[in-house]
Amino acid sequence: MTELKNKVAIVTGGSRGIGAAISLELAKQGVKIVLNYVSRPELAEKMVAEIQEFGGEAFAVQADVSNSDDAARLVQAAVEHFGKLDILVNNAGITRDSTFKKLSEEDWRKVIDVNLNSVFNTTSPALQHLLESDGGRIINISSIIGQAGGFGQTNYAAAKAGLIGYTKSLALELAKSNVTVNAICPGFIGTEMVQAIPEKVLDGIVAKIPQKRLGTPQEIGRGVVFLCKDGAYITGQQLNINGGLYM
Repeated sequence: MTELKNKVAIVTGGSRGIGAAISLELAKQGVKIVLNYVSRPELAEKMVAEIQEFGGEAFAVQADVSNSDDAARLVQAAVEHFGKLDILVNNAGITRDSTFKKLSEEDWRKVIDVNLNSVFNTTSPALQHLLESDGGRIINISSIIGQAGGFGQTNYAAAKAGLIGYTKSLALELAKSNVTVNAICPGFIGTEMVQAIPEKVLDGIVAKIPQKRLGTPQEIGRGVVFLCKDGAYITGQQLNINGGLYM
């Protein structure tokens, strides 16, 4: 078991939805949190304040991680502020759903840039710092859609499947180091994005889930804590948190 108190984590997209839950669950373990935002500073400031209310440490950086310069600046800010980096959670993601016949090149590229290319952009400048940690962790938030596909989600599925292949390959490269690399593949989680699905469609989705409910963002956050705290001998894996929908 790894003691997480005073570890330093970057959580991309860490101010809302699953990212916010990850930030909070790590902060409750004593992890110092650095999160980014693109255009909603009020959400990031709210998350920082929430962490600080229970004695945690956190700060936010304006950075679009689909841009390599911004991602490098995010990593630099984390290291300059806290002096080190132990955990990188690549959670930033967007959807631009459309059947392939109607999918624009812009929506294809934007989803790939934010959901997949961003992971290269953050990991590249972060890696040396993670290698210097006494228990470096890289956790990539993929999706059940990257495993099973999704109607009207070729761009999203391609990016999330790419994260799984990336995770396995980087885990192989870093297996002899002190850095583990894993993916978490959430199923349908009760975030704003999922709750926006039309009620009848959402009811049909829930009916197919063996546990007959949506997951909670907190359950994904606790999965991240598990991999950080108890995952020293776990690398290159997919942690499926989906209520049994994909086995």
